[in-house]
Amino acid sequence: MSRILVLYTGGTIGMDHTPEGLAPVPGLLPRLLQRFARPGLEFDIVEFEQLIDSSALTPCQWNQILDALVSRYQDYDGFVVIHGTDTMAYTAGVLAFALRGLAKPVVLTGAQLPLVHPRSDGWSNLADALEAACQPDLNEVAVAFDRLLLRGSRARKMDVERFAGFNSPNAEPLAEFAIHAHWRKERWLKPDGEWRPLRMDEDLKLAALMLTPGYGSALAGQTLRDGGLDGAVLLAYGSGNAPADPILLQGIAAMTARGAPVLTLTQAPSGAVEVGAYAASQPLARAGALPGADLTPEAALAKLQALLSAGMSGEELRKQLVRPLRGEMTV
Repeated sequence: MSRILVLYTGGTIGMDHTPEGLAPVPGLLPRLLQRFARPGLEFDIVEFEQLIDSSALTPCQWNQILDALVSRYQDYDGFVVIHGTDTMAYTAGVLAFALRGLAKPVVLTGAQLPLVHPRSDGWSNLADALEAACQPDLNEVAVAFDRLLLRGSRARKMDVERFAGFNSPNAEPLAEFAIHAHWRKERWLKPDGEWRPLRMDEDLKLAALMLTPGYGSALAGQTLRDGGLDGAVLLAYGSGNAPADPILLQGIAAMTARGAPVLTLTQAPSGAVEVGAYAASQPLARAGALPGADLTPEAALAKLQALLSAGMSGEELRKQLVRPLRGEMTV
């Protein structure tokens, strides 16, 4: 018997048609989920009081999810978090880093079409998420979507039109669901020490800035210098290249001087930052930017959020940012 807790936070999957368009409808999804009742599976549903479209997500909602999970952690074998797709990858990353010492499955899922739609993908996503949450050896945060189980700290929303909405461009799936579930257990993480969950600091100021030709590099530099940020992700070109724009480099140096880290990622959906592969990658490193390897932007922001929320700073913070903690990067 597997005992699962389902947390319903909002999103397309539980929406219905209203005079204002699709919107979350309290009570609808818990009623629809009863079709998954079967021998060997027992689940409880917690519907959040304020169901949101995930585009409205803030760190406050992350703490609500964390509080709900942590307060019931000992009572269940696994957890399913039903979430809107727009920011699901950000939440998956935050949970992956915040639930330190996790020794149970936490699986996020949602849908491109609501369950009330006759062609909804939500039914299969929910079925796969519940099955994954019953796996006692799955000790990590994952995303179940379109017959794939993806590491939460690697997942990205890749498509807004097709049902294959999510993938992990730099990591193989943890499972594929067909007539039989193909569990790729050799890829699964091992438990990581004692259970020590972390709440997020809701006042942190973090941002992702994308370089563009022309004024974009100066604008990024000004924001880094004057924006009062606690940390930032800089989306550079190729394998971490950027123009040697003095304003950009001054901004990175100013952030570094005050102990606010800047992580450099590539704008490309696949591949990694490699300092030194091109001469154009060296100025960022000399100014103090840290190479983010093949981190996704969502995981990079989540990692900054979690480590800074834990009070980490200085050289230890810089070391932790460039090493894998929950399978989020390849080094």
